[in-house]
Amino acid sequence: MGKSGCGKTSMRSLIFSSYKASDTRRLGSTLDVEHSHVRFLGNLVLNLWDCGGQQSYMDSYLDSQRQQVFSAVGVLIYVFDLTGEESEWGKDVRYFKDCLSALQSNSPEAGVFCLLHKMDLVDASRRKSVYASRVAELKKKSEGRPVTFFPTSIWDETLYRAWSLIVHALIPNIATLERHLAQFARICSAAEVVLFEKSTFLVISRSTQQPDVDSNIETPGSNGADADASATSMCSKAGNEAAELGASHPSASTSSIGSSSTSELHGAAVSTQKGRKLSPERFEKISELIKNLKSSCAKLQAQFQGLEIRGATYTAYLDLLTTNTYVMVIVADPRIQLAAIKLNVELGREHFEKQQAISTGSA
Repeated sequence: MGKSGCGKTSMRSLIFSSYKASDTRRLGSTLDVEHSHVRFLGNLVLNLWDCGGQQSYMDSYLDSQRQQVFSAVGVLIYVFDLTGEESEWGKDVRYFKDCLSALQSNSPEAGVFCLLHKMDLVDASRRKSVYASRVAELKKKSEGRPVTFFPTSIWDETLYRAWSLIVHALIPNIATLERHLAQFARICSAAEVVLFEKSTFLVISRSTQQPDVDSNIETPGSNGADADASATSMCSKAGNEAAELGASHPSASTSSIGSSSTSELHGAAVSTQKGRKLSPERFEKISELIKNLKSSCAKLQAQFQGLEIRGATYTAYLDLLTTNTYVMVIVADPRIQLAAIKLNVELGREHFEKQQAISTGSA
């Protein structure tokens, strides 16, 4: 929901219909309520209601259509246009408050997400302060109801980040899937593992293994006897984990890297071994880039299958994991061979197909 012209239909088309940002200029205003059913992860169907934002429609939603519109709601996504006049902002805030009241009466358990949109059109020097002041005002109007806020634009990865977290909240039994993804990351001795939905390339889940100090990794030309001995002592544990998941541990020596697993989708920046900070939006940037690459492949009548990247300090491998997901495995240990990563992905496919069916409620 949100006022007319705030960008609701554009973002829906960008995420779920593979539009490019430049293509959304030809989209017209939504009349009344536009229903769409989006199949997500194969078995999960998202019933999206794109509500026209003209004043007559908004008044109707809150009056004659109140019960119809606000009943059985999973999440309310309210989109604010940050480029409007102050008077328009005030009117929009009043509608938002009325929507929260209607939601409380008809769907009290529904999640609420606010997208403060068109951030790219706000002067760069004022974006942070404008966003902070608007969020503070909306929190007061929310009267204690939990609301999650995002700054968004169709021209960068912020929109993918917001929608990844929104969809993540709608997936049943997601915690089970995340536990298995964390186990898979440990087996691969991966720095990070990310699960993407196949059609939208939204981030479903991620697991970050934070490595210990550099001394745990053997440097080329050094005496590796101690490292090999340490790795051998940990090999039985890694082998047991691999047996449970049906995957193969890349090599004994890779398990000498200590790690603590996290599977929080909405995480802070991660520190690398060299002390560099990684962007918390790095995977949403990948979502945007891969969708553009898939679109380019389609124009050339070629099918996108996967991706291999080998850098000086890391190796990244992207491939289909299940019929509805892609997985990206990132390793920072130069001793881990790409062939081992590919083998683990192949061996893990059947297991994750079953987990995905459980997580989306299929028998």
